[in-house]
Amino acid sequence: MGWFGMYRGWRNRRRRQAGLAPLPVVPDSKVKGVEGVYVATTTAGDWMDRIAVHELGVRSTADLAVSEAGLIFHRQGASDVFIPVDHLTGVRTDRGIAGKVTAEASGLVVVTWTHDGHELDTGFRPRRKADTAPLTESISTLIGAES
Repeated sequence: MGWFGMYRGWRNRRRRQAGLAPLPVVPDSKVKGVEGVYVATTTAGDWMDRIAVHELGVRSTADLAVSEAGLIFHRQGASDVFIPVDHLTGVRTDRGIAGKVTAEASGLVVVTWTHDGHELDTGFRPRRKADTAPLTESISTLIGAES
C-alpha cells in the first residue's frame, strides 16, 4: 500500500469524521495521574475504527488523572484529552485497540464514553502492570458515583 496510500486513507478518515464536535475544554489540573501510553480513541465496539479528528488517533506518552470532574489524559506531543464524568459509560480491560495489541488479555484500560452523539472507546496502557487494576477500579467507582 505504501506511505501515500496510508496518508490518503488517514486523510479520507479525517474528512468522514470532520463533523465530530470539538472536545470538552480541559480543566486546569495539576493532579499527576498514572503513567503510560494513550493508545487511541476508536468507535465503541470497533477496535480498528480509529478516530482521526481532534488528535484522538495520536498515540502518545501520557498520564491519566482521575478526578471528580472526569478523566484527563495529559499527553506529550499531542493535545490533552478531557472526558467529563457525565460522558463516561464504562471501563474494562482488554487486549487491544487500534495500533496496540498486548500479550496479556488485560494489558489495556479501555474507557467507553459518549461525545456529540457518538459512543467512543479510548485505550490507555499503564506503564506498570500493577496500576491496571486500581486504575480500572477508580474509574469504575467514578462512573458508579455518577449514576
